[in-house]
Amino acid sequence: MSLTPLEIIGEPLYFIAADASSAGFPIPPNPHGQSLRTWVRSLGGMQKEALVISAATGTAWRFACDEGAHLGGHNQAPNPLTYLSAGMIASYMNEITALADQRQIELRDLELVLDNHYFREGDFRKGNMSSDALPPKINVICEADCDDQTLNTLVYEAIAASPLSGLARGSHPSLFALVHNGVELRPKNLTPLGNPPFANPGDNFPNLKPMANSPAVPDLIQLMPEKGSAVDALIKSRTPSPELDDSKLLLHMHSNCQLRPDGVKEILKEQFANDVPSWRYLSDEGKGFGGEGRAPDAASLISAGVALCFMTQMGRFSHMAKLPLNEYSIIQDTHFSLGGASGNTGQIGIAKPVETHVFLETDADDTTAQQILTVGEKTCFLHAFCRNDLKPKVRTTKSSRAA
Repeated sequence: MSLTPLEIIGEPLYFIAADASSAGFPIPPNPHGQSLRTWVRSLGGMQKEALVISAATGTAWRFACDEGAHLGGHNQAPNPLTYLSAGMIASYMNEITALADQRQIELRDLELVLDNHYFREGDFRKGNMSSDALPPKINVICEADCDDQTLNTLVYEAIAASPLSGLARGSHPSLFALVHNGVELRPKNLTPLGNPPFANPGDNFPNLKPMANSPAVPDLIQLMPEKGSAVDALIKSRTPSPELDDSKLLLHMHSNCQLRPDGVKEILKEQFANDVPSWRYLSDEGKGFGGEGRAPDAASLISAGVALCFMTQMGRFSHMAKLPLNEYSIIQDTHFSLGGASGNTGQIGIAKPVETHVFLETDADDTTAQQILTVGEKTCFLHAFCRNDLKPKVRTTKSSRAA
């Protein structure tokens, strides 16, 4: 059996990159407190790699991505929706624990349970498929030394303080720039960026090297075994999937998050249907931002998920429609405020529209390039998450009652 592209590269799947700027990945500006730039390239098939640089911390995380066998992947790395779920639940945990500390409320046996629901309808091959997202559902399970009303208030205000909630709340249609075979095209069916596209930097990923003496803890992201305590924890916290009409294909992502004794967040995630494997993530914020930089931060995981999902949809559509897409890559900017609690702003979380520069090399005409861009956005679950108004549905459960 031949090696996959990720196996041929031979690097760890997830690491902090050493001196990313000299490798061709400069730190972006930081106009909103927590801006990130994500580069993604396709490796062939369903495999991709991304580099996410946080302007707030200067840290550059390299991530790998793959899909399950049902999409022609090899399950050698998580899919894009897994990254988004991990970043979302980590962001909520950041704000809940920070706000509890500020209000001197002790939360014991704290566990967050998150359910993300997406669906799609239409025919990919005909180019009329569309994807959509439903409001996320969060259950905060804990024992607390306060009354129910005080706990509910804390949780609701903490969720609103999450920068990710700023992206879910309200409508944030993404902004795009398109370069086809080296020539700029103004997107016809999507909102264009108000600025010229970035120059195509070429493929600098081979220049990346893992940081020596990295603060990252071992086993940042792992495939979960099919049996064991982690799977049992996910099964215990499962909730029923919503019922949709027969024309819609549902994707249900189920996650939970707890704090390890060292303060690192441990996240378990499963996806119902399609025999997709479950993954375990670790997450930690950077130094000066509530953590020690020992694992990917919430905003980096979120940014990776959005970029990787869009790349997946462009590639899938081109393959299924038999369009001659030879090479494709993107540079994406995401802009978040600092957390209202974790960043001590006392404000609700804010996010700006996602900005994406798309570089396509094809043997087709400009009309085909526009179609690849349009269908990629229309079928991307996480761009649907951005463009829809998805106020999170929140509840709290005292752990003694949940037992």
